[in-house]
Amino acid sequence: MTLKNPLVAILGMALAFTTLQARTTDTDGDWSAQQVTLSDTREAERVIRVGDIDNLGFGFEEHFIPFTGRSTNVHPFPFDPAAGDVAPTDRIMVGSKFTGQNIPAGQDGYSFDFNAEIRPLKTSPVEIPLTSLKGIEIRDAVLCLFVDDFQSPTFQSKFQVSFNGVRFPEMEKTLNALNQTGPIGKVIYVRFTQEMLEQLKGDTLAISIDDPTTGAGDGYALDFAKLMVNVKDFLYRGTVPGRVVDDETGAPIPGALVECAGFAQTKADREGAFTLARVPAGLAVIQASAPGYSAAQATLDVIGDETSEPVELRLKRSAAATFTGKQMREGDSITLNNIQFDVNRAELRAEGRAELDKVAAFLKENVKAEILLSGHTSSEGGAALNRDLSFRRVLSCKAYLVQQGLEAARITVIGHGPDQPIASNDNEEGRAKNRRVEMRLTRL
Repeated sequence: MTLKNPLVAILGMALAFTTLQARTTDTDGDWSAQQVTLSDTREAERVIRVGDIDNLGFGFEEHFIPFTGRSTNVHPFPFDPAAGDVAPTDRIMVGSKFTGQNIPAGQDGYSFDFNAEIRPLKTSPVEIPLTSLKGIEIRDAVLCLFVDDFQSPTFQSKFQVSFNGVRFPEMEKTLNALNQTGPIGKVIYVRFTQEMLEQLKGDTLAISIDDPTTGAGDGYALDFAKLMVNVKDFLYRGTVPGRVVDDETGAPIPGALVECAGFAQTKADREGAFTLARVPAGLAVIQASAPGYSAAQATLDVIGDETSEPVELRLKRSAAATFTGKQMREGDSITLNNIQFDVNRAELRAEGRAELDKVAAFLKENVKAEILLSGHTSSEGGAALNRDLSFRRVLSCKAYLVQQGLEAARITVIGHGPDQPIASNDNEEGRAKNRRVEMRLTRL
């Protein structure tokens, strides 16, 4: 059942045999607490949670653990937060452009009750305090969210996510692939990119989820947000098998890259088959890509210690576009010439700006195109310092492109440092080739 009406609320009440249990665990502390900070758990060096773990106030079945990746029972709607529930958890929200008018036939159960004066339902950010991270070397971070009733494929909503005002397109892809209904809840995990890790250096992480453009009546809710810093492991992981094939011919696509972004990746074998192991339990978006093809993705439930049903990812041949005389399709990469930097510096030179002007013109001509800029260095110096330097350099490239009027969400950046050489580091000629910025066309 995808479209919901008041009858579903009655069914939800009948099906949601839940109990509000008092729980305390070593990985999440007191589940009833509105804010928890833990150090050196089995999962991470530091854990900060905002919002209680109680399934929006409906509770869980006895012995139910949401982190295993299983869905909750259907629960009633509409509902209001209990006294003391920290905003915006445990409450219904809709995108900021929603007016109560744009609801498909059958009505979304989270928005048919909309009333601008009585139940405004508008979205607001989750604010996670970061003071406990002071003095910690932040190597990586993962956000765990308990999400409820996101349905972009059904209601054509387009959620945008930002951390402290900085767009996070990788997380947007996950939320916009979800098609929850019932309503039911489940956990998702999103790993911070290098760019998003920068947002952990202040006092607060403000996580904004909004649909500011479509006005679609796609209501949703969040039970809690859990920030995990310097992750050690996930208590529950699953395995995803499948196959990648050409959508037109059905032929396998050997070597296709398959990934659950930030957590697991592999390549398809000569038969197009793959096994993606150790995927964190919950709602997962699995994506396959290959040069010359448009990427395809599938959303599926990953259950801890289980193997999911095989997924078939069918890739369609990509359209082509021309960049500096070279024809490019999705998945293709090219080294950007003349983008060089002074030693240990990340400021663009004039010749680098001229090269990026060509990239800007390409993106303006191909308005749906998205790119990944990757920075690479030679092997002199420490690897960690070089990764950071290469990231700073491609970040300066992105900043320049944004100054030219391009949307930041179309440009992803990553710094590999010396990890992906294309030539020998034993001589200056090879080292010069390794110091480069590459552009990969991720969408066209």
